[in-house]
Amino acid sequence: MISAEDEKELTLVDHLIELRDRILKCLVAVVVIFLCLFAFANDIYTFVADPLISALPENATMIAIDPTSPFFAPFKLTFYVAVVLVAPYILYQLWSFIAPGLYKNEKTVAVPLFISSVILFYSGIAFARYVLFGIVFAFFINVAPEGVTVAPDISSFLSFALTIFFAFGLAFEVPIAVFLFIWAGLVEPSDLRNKRPYVVVGCFITAMLLTPPDPFTQSMLALPMWALFEVGIIAGSFIQKKQKTDEASS
Repeated sequence: MISAEDEKELTLVDHLIELRDRILKCLVAVVVIFLCLFAFANDIYTFVADPLISALPENATMIAIDPTSPFFAPFKLTFYVAVVLVAPYILYQLWSFIAPGLYKNEKTVAVPLFISSVILFYSGIAFARYVLFGIVFAFFINVAPEGVTVAPDISSFLSFALTIFFAFGLAFEVPIAVFLFIWAGLVEPSDLRNKRPYVVVGCFITAMLLTPPDPFTQSMLALPMWALFEVGIIAGSFIQKKQKTDEASS
């Protein structure tokens, strides 16, 4: 006869096995997508670097200081692209793992949050690629001292691009964090509005830590973060009013 303690242990083992299987599925998905994209690694790199290449002076090109960079820079970028593309599947596996332990009202909120978090993360990357890059690279190249030929290294550019993509993708998740704090009852929308000056300062400090040390790029991250913070307050206020209405009707 299996005791309650043994049954609990078996359940824990089952959960660990399920978690392992889901992690393996995610890893396999990343590898499959990476292998499918690998043949287009140079094209992917060119696409990401196009705003910089377009901003370079006439007859100027990017360079590779390290002899291995022409291979490893596109290789590394393609791997990160594969991870980003598989992100919805990874979140689905996470959702499938934790969903059985959630209450009905938590599931109702969790699904839109998962979808919104993916959309916002992609939006942050798109904002960096299509808006920020063109402005930032044109600015820095135009302010180069006379007699200095701008020829960026492909590995240095990749490190810069990945940092910016991560920073903007993460920053665009601000509304989700604000919404969760309000929904969980940890803070009130009015409290967040009263602390707005501190939030603005926090946005600029966060931007300073996540982006290269120039005020222009930091402002391009801090201002959207502030705007998204306000969006999170609006969404949180809406769900809080709905919760109070449901409680009053019941």
